[in-house]
Amino acid sequence: MAAAAAAVGGTQQPQPELPAQGLALDKAATAAHLKAALSRPDNRAGAEELQALLERVLSAERPLAGAAGGEGAAGGGGGGPGAAEEEALEWCKCLLAGGGGYEEFCAAVRAYDPAALCGLVWTANFVAYRCRTCGISPCMSLCAECFHQGDHTGHDFNMFRSQAGGACDCGDSNVMRESGFCKRHQIKSSSNVPCVPKDLLMMSEFVLPRFIFCLIQYLREGYNEPAADIPSEKDLNKVLQLLEPQISFLEDLTKMGGAMRSVLTQVLTNQQNYKDLTSGLGENACAKKSHEKYLIALKSSGLTYPEDKLVYGMQEPSAGFAGATGTLGQADSSDEEDQDGSQGLGKRKRVKLSSGTKDQSIMDVLKHKSFLEELLFWTIKYEFPQKMVTFLLNMLPDQEYKVAFTKTFVQHYAFIMKTLKKSHESDTMSNRIVHISVQLFSNEELARQVTEECQLLDIMVTVLLYMMESCLIKSELQDEENSLHVVVNCGEALLKNNTYWPLVSDFINILSHQSVAKRFLEDHGLLVTWMNFVSFFQGMNLNKRELNEHVEFESQTYYAAFAAELEACAQPMWGLLSHCKVRETQEYTRNVVRYCLEALQDWFDAINFVDEPAPNQVTFHLPLHRYYAMFLSKAVKCQELDLDSVLPDQEMLMKLMIHPLQIQASLAEIHSNMWVRNGLQIKGQAMTYVQSHFCNSMIDPDIYLLQVCASRLDPDYFISSVFERFKVVDLLTMASQHQNTVLDAEHERSMLEGALTFLVILLSLRLHLGMSDDEILRAEMVAQLCMNDRTHSSLLDLIPENPNPKSGIIPGSYSFESVLSAVADFKAPVFEPGGSMQQGMYTPKAEVWDQEFDPVMVILRTVYRRDVQSAMDRYTAFLKQSGKFPGNPWPPYKKRTSLHPSYKGLMRLLHCKTLHIVLFTLLYKILMDHQNLSEHVLCMVLYLIELGLENSAEDESDEEISVDGPERCHDSWFPGSNLVSNMRHFINYVRVRVPETAPEVKRDPPASTSSDSLGSLQRSRPPKVLQRENSGTAQVFSLVAERRKKFQEIINRSTSEANQVVRPKTSNKWSAPGSPPQLTTAILEIKESILSLLIKLHHKLSGKQNSYYPPWLDDIEVLIQPEIPKYSHGDGITAVERILLKAALQSRMNKRIIEEICRKVTPPVPPKKITAAEKKTLDKEERRQKARERQQKLLAEFASRQKSFMETAMDVDSSENDIPMEITTAEPQVSEAIYDCVICGQSGPSSEDRPTGLVVLLQASSVLGQCRDNVEPKKLPVTEEEQIYPWDTCAAVHDVRLSLLQRYFKDSSCLLAVSIGWEGGVYVQTCGHTLHIDCHKSYMESLRNDQVLQGFSVDKGEFTCPLCRQFANSVLPCYPGSNVENNLWQRPNNKSIKDLIKEVEELQGRPGAFPVSISSETNLSKEMESVMKDIKNTTQKKYRDYSKTPGSPDNDFLFMYSVARTNLELELIHRGGNLCSGGASTAGKRSCLNQLFHVLALHMRLYTIDSEYNPWKKLTQLAEDVNSQLGSEEHQPEVPILYHDVTSLLLIQILMMPQPLHKEHFTCIVKVLFTLLYTQALAALSVKCSEEDRSAWKHMGALRKNTCDAEKTYEALLSFVISELSKGKLYHEEGTQECSMVSPIAWSPESMEKYLQDFCLPFLRITSLLQHHLFGEDLPSCQEEEEFSILASCLGLLPTFYQTEHPFISASCLDWPVPAFDIITQWCFEIKSFTERHAEQGKALLIQESRWKLPHLLQLPENYNTIFQYYHRKTCSVCTKVPKDPAVCLVCGTFVCLKGLCCKQQSYCECVLHSQNCGAGTGIFLLINASVIIIIRGHRFCLWGSVYLDAHGEEDRDLRRGKPLYICKERYKVLEQQWISHTFDHINKRWGPHYNGL
Repeated sequence: MAAAAAAVGGTQQPQPELPAQGLALDKAATAAHLKAALSRPDNRAGAEELQALLERVLSAERPLAGAAGGEGAAGGGGGGPGAAEEEALEWCKCLLAGGGGYEEFCAAVRAYDPAALCGLVWTANFVAYRCRTCGISPCMSLCAECFHQGDHTGHDFNMFRSQAGGACDCGDSNVMRESGFCKRHQIKSSSNVPCVPKDLLMMSEFVLPRFIFCLIQYLREGYNEPAADIPSEKDLNKVLQLLEPQISFLEDLTKMGGAMRSVLTQVLTNQQNYKDLTSGLGENACAKKSHEKYLIALKSSGLTYPEDKLVYGMQEPSAGFAGATGTLGQADSSDEEDQDGSQGLGKRKRVKLSSGTKDQSIMDVLKHKSFLEELLFWTIKYEFPQKMVTFLLNMLPDQEYKVAFTKTFVQHYAFIMKTLKKSHESDTMSNRIVHISVQLFSNEELARQVTEECQLLDIMVTVLLYMMESCLIKSELQDEENSLHVVVNCGEALLKNNTYWPLVSDFINILSHQSVAKRFLEDHGLLVTWMNFVSFFQGMNLNKRELNEHVEFESQTYYAAFAAELEACAQPMWGLLSHCKVRETQEYTRNVVRYCLEALQDWFDAINFVDEPAPNQVTFHLPLHRYYAMFLSKAVKCQELDLDSVLPDQEMLMKLMIHPLQIQASLAEIHSNMWVRNGLQIKGQAMTYVQSHFCNSMIDPDIYLLQVCASRLDPDYFISSVFERFKVVDLLTMASQHQNTVLDAEHERSMLEGALTFLVILLSLRLHLGMSDDEILRAEMVAQLCMNDRTHSSLLDLIPENPNPKSGIIPGSYSFESVLSAVADFKAPVFEPGGSMQQGMYTPKAEVWDQEFDPVMVILRTVYRRDVQSAMDRYTAFLKQSGKFPGNPWPPYKKRTSLHPSYKGLMRLLHCKTLHIVLFTLLYKILMDHQNLSEHVLCMVLYLIELGLENSAEDESDEEISVDGPERCHDSWFPGSNLVSNMRHFINYVRVRVPETAPEVKRDPPASTSSDSLGSLQRSRPPKVLQRENSGTAQVFSLVAERRKKFQEIINRSTSEANQVVRPKTSNKWSAPGSPPQLTTAILEIKESILSLLIKLHHKLSGKQNSYYPPWLDDIEVLIQPEIPKYSHGDGITAVERILLKAALQSRMNKRIIEEICRKVTPPVPPKKITAAEKKTLDKEERRQKARERQQKLLAEFASRQKSFMETAMDVDSSENDIPMEITTAEPQVSEAIYDCVICGQSGPSSEDRPTGLVVLLQASSVLGQCRDNVEPKKLPVTEEEQIYPWDTCAAVHDVRLSLLQRYFKDSSCLLAVSIGWEGGVYVQTCGHTLHIDCHKSYMESLRNDQVLQGFSVDKGEFTCPLCRQFANSVLPCYPGSNVENNLWQRPNNKSIKDLIKEVEELQGRPGAFPVSISSETNLSKEMESVMKDIKNTTQKKYRDYSKTPGSPDNDFLFMYSVARTNLELELIHRGGNLCSGGASTAGKRSCLNQLFHVLALHMRLYTIDSEYNPWKKLTQLAEDVNSQLGSEEHQPEVPILYHDVTSLLLIQILMMPQPLHKEHFTCIVKVLFTLLYTQALAALSVKCSEEDRSAWKHMGALRKNTCDAEKTYEALLSFVISELSKGKLYHEEGTQECSMVSPIAWSPESMEKYLQDFCLPFLRITSLLQHHLFGEDLPSCQEEEEFSILASCLGLLPTFYQTEHPFISASCLDWPVPAFDIITQWCFEIKSFTERHAEQGKALLIQESRWKLPHLLQLPENYNTIFQYYHRKTCSVCTKVPKDPAVCLVCGTFVCLKGLCCKQQSYCECVLHSQNCGAGTGIFLLINASVIIIIRGHRFCLWGSVYLDAHGEEDRDLRRGKPLYICKERYKVLEQQWISHTFDHINKRWGPHYNGL
């Protein structure tokens, strides 16, 4: 290599070989020389020289490129390429710098950077910000740095994780407002940046073109067409890896700032350069080959190079097109076949669009004229490598480049689509495409320019069309055989994987610019093409109802279909609509509507649609209908267009309404379970159709279109169509029985409810009929809040906004917040410990329930039917609470906003005879109790009547009765069409068809009915004569026949044709003469009007006769002011009263008739109808009522039982106020303790052979070890400076102490001098329930066989308490005998202390003085052993082995008494660190210390301490010979007694005694130990004070030594201790370094007394607790300052006659067993001999820090962002990469990688390891990227929730919303409380195994 390079350089200095550094010099020199040559005015020679040099340098790598590519890959040299490339890069850098240093050159160029734009480019997963307040384009984004340096306080911003990558827009005023720019980019660009000196970048201009060309050649070389469709991704990636350094080099150049970017722009866009270098016409063979490869690549992509004479021997470009079309056709067809084969989806007919030359050229011709264009071509070919994308985007701040690049991008748009379709990594590729396009198209100015100059819109629409064309299939809608319509196939990858979204999102993006959208709306050709595109989606994903078998395979294509319609059709539609807001845009609407109707007409023709939809099929996708509807709505609402001018003729309207109506009927069918055989997915479709993201693009336009059709079509026709579509026509008969040929009886009721509900929605919904945007928003919000209380974010999500972000309501905009505060109250989150974590919720205000609750809106917006019920329940609760209505209310009737005048026709539906007949029939049927009717039906019927009265025609004069001519149908039913007058019209007889079995048949027809009429039931109407004769009889009413007739009148065709068209339908019973013979005609006597039916209904509902009394007879006011609040809420009775009142108001006649009916006292049901059957139903009702009452009573009883159980058993969930079950009875009884077994339910004592046990949970705990000695709380570090040092924790201090003792003293003795268990101590807790141990074993067996997935591991002995389901993992045997040794404390205590000490010593000496001899293996002792094993296995070995000799028995001994210590200390912490509160605390009731003590004592007795080592002797006897104590030199001495931990001694002494212990012995032990403790306190005090203090005290105390009470005064004792200790070297070396120990304060007697008390208090607290558990005595409560004296007297340390008036002196508690001064001398002597050698350590060991503060978690910062910004970029200490899931431990602040493989040790991931080391198996971690806390407990973990909430009191898990989060102190307290009280297992319910993978 060196030689080659030298040869290149050889043109200037002919030196044969150069050493390496020489080469570097040489490069620099060459560069300088060339730069000088080029600076001369005549620089041709220099230029040539440079060209030659570059040619050589950059070609040196050429052969290797081939090797890297496909051909010579096997033979290519191994390490070669890297070296050659580096060499070339070095040359380039040298040449650019022109002989200087490259770094200096970079700095120089940067100085000329006019940094106006940030332009930082980022890739996926980068954390960026978006501020809606500052953004002009919705896609605006900022990098974190620019965001934090700008001022966005109070703005609507959020943080987000970039999905596709992006770039920072700071400084770009096209995309964001300047007020939001950060400090760096506020400075205007050209103001103060100096001009770039010419010679600085001169070399770059020469070198870079060659460099880029070299890169392109490389890309050409490396690309091989994938053979036979097997992608050679490996090869492509290999090439890209080789090119990494080159592209990075270019990227670095772009980062040098504006000056370098403009040079690059020149190079990339200069066409001459490109032509010279790449034409391939030179003599250079390499260049030729490379050019050929480029042409092959073009051709294989189905593209042509129009001027390429080598390929086509023709001159004219048109020929090129022809050829292109040919090749494309072939390529595509082969493609298609392959796909068909693989998909196996039947034959697909490929539908070609008219291949106009324009389209063809868009799709197939590419001509590259510059480096930029070819670079982009290869970028696409290589499927958008990240580095290339970043380089291309980094250049964007250069304006000239931006324009050139955008045009190039548009030019390649079709090619991008083709590559994307073929790609196997389409997701990644999509993201990268959008990453680029969003930067280009968000800028309106740029988008407009490209639209004008490059036909951007044409290209996009054509490309989309082509894309969808590849997956079309024949539509099966309607006429399967002859259909010509094609739809997209939702099963294809293109739709399933959303491959089209980059193109659609670009399209939506450019349509958001007004100038672009206007061009689109003006261009008729484009609109036609677009409607053509939309029609591909019309009728896709057709569902056919399965009638027999359940469908085998549930297709999940529906999601693709809904997404496609929303993204590809609806969103562009919203984009266009947002520009049609003003009158001037009327023309656009007319265009869209016109082409939309044309497309619809084509569609109807293509599917051969006449008048009836095909049965049993439905498609939810009608985008053409919806386009039409939405543009109509806009036209009327915003553009003041006349509706009729854009509506088609009646026939078209009839066709238009069919499919949307079909969807509404199908929804009812789906909810009635008629589609159940189609699987769950059909329900999914029904839900998605109304779901919040889809509803305003789906169901809302459909309903609106139906409203428009209804307002323009004949109302009778419309109503009858509805009932026929819903298949309930046959139900609408007066007869009590009927046959329905199209519907099973069990579906009738819900279908009827569906039909009526639909009519109610149709008639009362005003979303597009006159509501303003704010009213709509308010109605939507009220509906959502009525269903459930909602969080702020879910409300934002549930309220449909126009999907286009530029439309009116942007979430978070002013109107949203103001409406929200008007309709809802905020409920702040509440925290009960153990309760579920609440979020901040919004709940409707009372007046909203009162006036705005709108059931219709709720029904329209519910995805789940249960939400409607939920809304009604909440409404009921509100009425009860506010005392407005006590019973079960009906949905309230809500006043509607007024209709827009264009839609007035809609109300004619309410005033048409057909509807009135239906209402009359249904009222009658309900009154007569016919089957299949429900309260819901009645409710809807009344709602419709009320709507009709509210919207009646104003011109009806009271007396006028409209009589239409006899040709009107149904005239025998009602005289006119006005509801107000029809309500009072009496109907006497009705002729019905009934089955022969019906009860109606038997009756004789009344005289006035002629019998002839029986035969006259053909389809034609009976002759007029007959009708006159029976003027009182209403004819059988055939909806269907009516509807048909209407349709044919409209479609004026010849009769013959019409008959062919209307095939006789089975649904029409009146049609065929051969209808089932068993039907016969009967005439019913009715004699009712709607009014009379209503009054009778009132009687029926109230259950009383004559219950209705017209209110206006008493109070005439009622008629004047009708809006009476008393009627607004209530049940059916209220509704009937309200309607009658309105009817009376509307006409005097009605009022009179109501009064008349009420005068005729009518029985509630016509008397002739009370048949046996009726009676039966009445009895049935009564029986039902009674049964219901019984049931209520039972339920109430059950509830109260349950409640009492919950109170006793379920106090698991609270760690504060709980009242658990008592383990034993509280009154002292001498009898044995009785236990209840919660499994077998038997009660009895615990015995040797059948022991009972307590359900316990054993867990290792390091909470105690986290106590610190300073009050200042530890903060979580959020900067590099802050660190947490663990050496001030309790655990660390105890560790140091133990290791210090072990250094100098005998090991076995050390292990008795301290307690362990500060870290990894075993904590035992119980729920208080007991069970037989044998029952427990069989329970465990059953759990083991139970295959249900439990949250715990039975093999590890885990289970849940059978009664309260609390988590547990062991059973602690209860010791037989009475629990409370009360019989032992009544004895008067008259023994002297000397005797007691003797007794204690004797008892300790007796081995196994246990009632149960150990040798006999009883069940009890076995259980005790097994539970001891459990206790040991609970914690890790390192936490129980502290001995120097592993496995020594001393270890076990130490471990056992430390378990007792741990449990006592933890209980103390649960009580708040002191015993002032007294009483038995919660922990006490649940405590199992008594049982635990028995188990521990039993095992401690197995280890006897040699009598001469027993500390008891040292405490109570004077040694005969002082010197024998010392031990010889070679042996390590025992630990001096003054260095012993007194609490540990206490536990050892007590556990060594035979159980049960006598109270007097306990007191004796405490008294003796207190003397030692006091001496220790004095010694520590003496070390703490200064030399002068010491001598002063020494003399002062010496005087009192001989007084009578010297042994009980601290002065005398202290002076003695000082004089004894000063014999050693303890106080010497009071040198300089020790001054820190000396406290600056002068010691007063008070402060000394306080010090001594504080020193002794921890011991007194633990001892009192122990006494409380062993002897059941209550703890007194007290003030903090008197805690010492109260506890002392409670423990019997204070003489009973002690007076507490004068200040309390702690020394008065002393009761010396032997003369004080003698024993102190003996104790001090041990220390003296030690300090002679180790004074330093001796002093340290004397000062024991005993005042630990309560443990706390780390203090967290107020704002989550502080944590996030520091930790989410922090690198892992092991692999120095930024972890994917960083976490931080909240106990000690350690930074860990969750699931990180880098930190894995022996299959344990870091979080699990840390939880074992830091918390002995309990870890509390904050996941940085998710803001949630995760708890690890042993082998399980759970997500706890978040302690950071946003301004609306909500969590933001995974930071999806990215709103600012603030600490919630209450939640953090709850977390800390659960940690300290060890209740994670009980309170959190969702645990799962982590398999060490966290």
